[in-house]
Amino acid sequence: MNAPDRPTRPIRPIQALPDQLISQIAAGEVIERPSAVVKELLENALDAGATQITVRLEQGGVKRIAITDNGRGIPPEQMPLALARHATSKIASLTDLENVGTLGFRGEALASIASVAQLTLTTRTADAAHAWEITGSQEGNVVPASGSPGTTIDVQDLYFNTPARRKFLKSEQTEYGHCAEVVRRIALARPDVTFSLTHNGKTVDHWNIGEFAKRSAHILGDEFANARLPVDESAGPLRIHGFIGLPTASKARADGQYFYVNGRFVRDKLLVHAVRAAYQDVLHGDRYPSYALALDLDPALVDVNVHPSKIEVRFRDSRSVHQFVFHAVSRALAATSATSFGNAPAPQAAGNGPLPWMRDQTQQPYQQPQHQAEFGAQLRPNFSAGGFGVAQNTADYGAMFRPGVQTNLDMASATGSETNTGAFTMPIAANTQSLPADDFPLGFALAQLHGIYVLAQNSKGLVVVDMHAAHERILYEQLKNALDDNSMFVQPLLIPVTFYADAVEVGTVEEHQETLSALGFDIAAMSPTTLAVRAVPALLKNADAQTLARDVLRDVREFGGSRVLLERRNELLGTLACHTAVRANRSLTVPEMNALLRQMEATERADQCNHGRPTWSQLALSDLDKLFLRGQ
Repeated sequence: MNAPDRPTRPIRPIQALPDQLISQIAAGEVIERPSAVVKELLENALDAGATQITVRLEQGGVKRIAITDNGRGIPPEQMPLALARHATSKIASLTDLENVGTLGFRGEALASIASVAQLTLTTRTADAAHAWEITGSQEGNVVPASGSPGTTIDVQDLYFNTPARRKFLKSEQTEYGHCAEVVRRIALARPDVTFSLTHNGKTVDHWNIGEFAKRSAHILGDEFANARLPVDESAGPLRIHGFIGLPTASKARADGQYFYVNGRFVRDKLLVHAVRAAYQDVLHGDRYPSYALALDLDPALVDVNVHPSKIEVRFRDSRSVHQFVFHAVSRALAATSATSFGNAPAPQAAGNGPLPWMRDQTQQPYQQPQHQAEFGAQLRPNFSAGGFGVAQNTADYGAMFRPGVQTNLDMASATGSETNTGAFTMPIAANTQSLPADDFPLGFALAQLHGIYVLAQNSKGLVVVDMHAAHERILYEQLKNALDDNSMFVQPLLIPVTFYADAVEVGTVEEHQETLSALGFDIAAMSPTTLAVRAVPALLKNADAQTLARDVLRDVREFGGSRVLLERRNELLGTLACHTAVRANRSLTVPEMNALLRQMEATERADQCNHGRPTWSQLALSDLDKLFLRGQ
């Protein structure tokens, strides 16, 4: 095959490039689109100590970008140098470069911008009688001008002299969107600064000086503001603070994620992975959490000079940073609204033991806490002729809260043999003025709805609980804790459960006995086609042994024993918990429902099930009043 003809390139001698061409090459790295100009100029304004910044855009920033600040300004004798390449007041030595404490420091931005656009710099220091102005490049003349203390940089006709670059720009609306996002990112990092953004003469956004909570709510929206958790932890030289969104407020795109390192917005893979890993227990599928987090540390521990646009960083001890961020976010997610305040729940529900309907006949009967006996007395119903029909097990509602109530139910009904007819039955409370304190945030059970939801009353109003989702989370957390503590108690089966197995399943049992034992399973090969389940984790003893065994063997076979325990264990434990959790149409007594509420309060991440769905919801009295137009 003949080589294709290529145009002959003239032979040129090695020579130094002109300064203008050097700046245009640098602009290709730093000024890739209008939003990059906005970013560089905003960072310079903040480094100059500005507390008020106005951004004016025309035609998405392509026609004009004008940024005005009230910062320190530049003395007139230094203005030409400000437009020169590699000229900066922010670093003077290698030590400064290794301890960068400013947002901008390369000394290339203004020179690069001036090489591909018409740039005018107007500035005034606090002690100057008037402002000064320079247009074009460092070769321009500095002339008197009018203006307040601070700096205005007016950039017009971006890429006017490099039309090939301009062809790569997108539509006006797209370029404006990128510019607006840059303003939002920087405004979110500095709630102590007022920002104003206009486009084509119309004010689009304005943020006054305020608290970070208010600024983040404004920028990320009401949905985030109403479903977020605070984060503020320190360890040695590291501090992380800000807000993370609840899993129920997750999004289909990762466009609500803001992470800052020493005030600089970054898209760092290590930090993103740490946050994502912390959400893995409560957020599944293709959903993305929203968050606004700031990591502060010694500048010497992070290198911000690894990318031309400074959007990536490199940590000196990346593993420690990853673990710190991961654990801080994990702890915030663990302290859910059902567990983040109040006293410890009642002893019977606070432990890791099974709930009442999981107990067998040989165990001690479930004892209701004394406080529930008192609460029951307050809610003892008065029945009148023609009143609501009441289920047999709630005929004496007050008695249900008395100490000593026995609930020896086996799991036969939990698998569906005892079903609820779906009728909604509820006693009528005569005296509900004296409610329990907020140390029991989920309140106390009133009734069960369609065999699916538990209705409870707390000091705020009505609590609705998805009993399967809630029980699933409880079991999942107990399994995780047992595996972490090497306390996965095993329940031998009186009669081993045997089932047909193919050669692959039999081989998996023989190859991964150690992994199966660590998970609490004793599975043995009885023949080339038969497996016997001789023991299961005590927490799962009432579930279908064959189904559990097949699920475990499938994951161990697919991912390998060590990887299941290290990387995939949470998914496996979540599957096991789902199989064992109380099913819909399982009729619960009031003591059983209260035991579920108490254990939810004692369980981390109890606000969501293993799949990220909410486990309970609060309806305040004011919400109910609106439904019935009370007070209107």
